[in-house]
Amino acid sequence: MEQVLDIYERPYDPDYPVVCFDERPCQLLGDVLMPIPMKPGRVERQDYEYERNGTCVVLMAIEPLSGRRVITVTERRTKKDYAEFMKALAAKYPAAKKIVLVQDNLNTHNPSSFYEGFPAAEAFVLAQRFEMVYTPKKASWLNMAEIELSALSKQCLDRRIAEMKTLAAQVGSWTRQRNQLKAGISWNFTKNDARNKLSRFYNTINN
Repeated sequence: MEQVLDIYERPYDPDYPVVCFDERPCQLLGDVLMPIPMKPGRVERQDYEYERNGTCVVLMAIEPLSGRRVITVTERRTKKDYAEFMKALAAKYPAAKKIVLVQDNLNTHNPSSFYEGFPAAEAFVLAQRFEMVYTPKKASWLNMAEIELSALSKQCLDRRIAEMKTLAAQVGSWTRQRNQLKAGISWNFTKNDARNKLSRFYNTINN
């Protein structure tokens, strides 16, 4: 936990950008009955019944200090999907010496995934682009990507979307707007805050 918080306290450094990564599964839901559109003085009406059209996954990386995000929608979240996303993310930072990547402990979130997606030489070079930092188990709230995924859910994915193509288009439009605004994240929970508010856990370790 303190390692992650220490990273969040660093000043902005384009040579070592701090990027948070996370994933979100999405259900593709269609309407059985056509919704009744809104009219003056009347909200849109939607039937409770819906049809399931499968699932997809939103992969998101956000650089909190610059307000820059990279998002893609895939059918699954396999090691190859992760590897392809990280290759695209690394290409966004060609001048960075190392991308400091904060993420959770999912089994696909490590350099071994690169070797399933690319030849060994390419996988090795890609792995060198990242310094991978993991949030503790049961402490995913330390990953700022969760905050941005929450904003995406409330502002874009708060309705029924029946097709992956449509969902990807709407997520893409939302992403471009957020990047134009340079909407970043201000993280205020520091190592000292942790030591004060979670002192009982530190005391347990000390004992």
